[in-house]
Amino acid sequence: MTLSADFSGRAGEFAYDVSITAESELLVLYGHSGAGKTITLRTIAGLARPEQGTIALNGRAVFDSDASIDLPPQERRTGYVVQDVALFPHLTVRRNVLIGIEQSAEAAQRWEQLRATLHLEGLDERRPSQLSGGQQQRVALARALVRPVDVLLLDEPFSALDEALRADLRRELVRLQREFQIPIVFVTHDLREAHLLADSVAVMDEGRVLQLGSRDEVFGQPSRRRVAELTGVRNLFECECDGERVTIAGMAFRLPSDHGAEGTVDVGIRSERANLRRFDPDEALPENCFVARVVDDLAFGNTHTLRLQPEATGPSIEVEVAARPYEVLGVAGRDRWVVELPPEDLIVMARTGD
Repeated sequence: MTLSADFSGRAGEFAYDVSITAESELLVLYGHSGAGKTITLRTIAGLARPEQGTIALNGRAVFDSDASIDLPPQERRTGYVVQDVALFPHLTVRRNVLIGIEQSAEAAQRWEQLRATLHLEGLDERRPSQLSGGQQQRVALARALVRPVDVLLLDEPFSALDEALRADLRRELVRLQREFQIPIVFVTHDLREAHLLADSVAVMDEGRVLQLGSRDEVFGQPSRRRVAELTGVRNLFECECDGERVTIAGMAFRLPSDHGAEGTVDVGIRSERANLRRFDPDEALPENCFVARVVDDLAFGNTHTLRLQPEATGPSIEVEVAARPYEVLGVAGRDRWVVELPPEDLIVMARTGD
């Protein structure tokens, strides 16, 4: 199963230009509110019409502006679930799922399959008001899958649920993708959710896909500064690249050998990749190390986020330390540290003007 979409258009004053592909995988559309994620789903589903481009599902064109193809939503074989599940309050769970195919020969069999797949046993005759939030989302997923679909589109379906329910439904979604072997396109602005779910990620901003790739590729090697900002890289520096080194705040740092950039570049490092080392700050230090003092220490869950200022040369830096290393290192009782920015963890991005 394959989704291929390359289209552009306008929704009022908002211009969009989107190009994405997905095999039988879970593709996360990630970006802030207003980035163009929802209009992308609506266009694929046939609920919004782009000005030009193509959309193909499993090799079948459902939209092609040059060929004057524009199939209506009911002919596109798409399942679509939004945050507001919009179940019919007066219908039972079974009738909500089977709406539109109740009189067909396969209705009973389809209900039995989806009831087992989505763990809806015992809910047949309940009304939506008698269901928990998680159960309502399972019913909405069953309704989206009651007909054979070539792609499942999910627009922040779990955002209104508490974290425990979200965790359960994320696991269910990953299992569903493996079972049905169809592309699932999942919209979120939650960075953690994108990490947890994605096989591939499309980072969106202002109606454009800035980077599309595997989860590890996008989060590990952002293609430009804006992608790095959107995906949580807090330490970012503009500097000049001189072969294997860059100078940041008056100090030279060695880069990864395969960085492939030159001239003016952006260099970043994720907070969890910067290290606190037990070297004597007054001794000669290894490369990519400098002395800094903790000026801020914020605890959240199982991590501490430290802000450090250099004593001399070197950048201001944010370092994230897990709770156990924080205790073992004795960070709470010491404010002067050697900070290491390992070359292999430095992200080098060519300047793109955005």
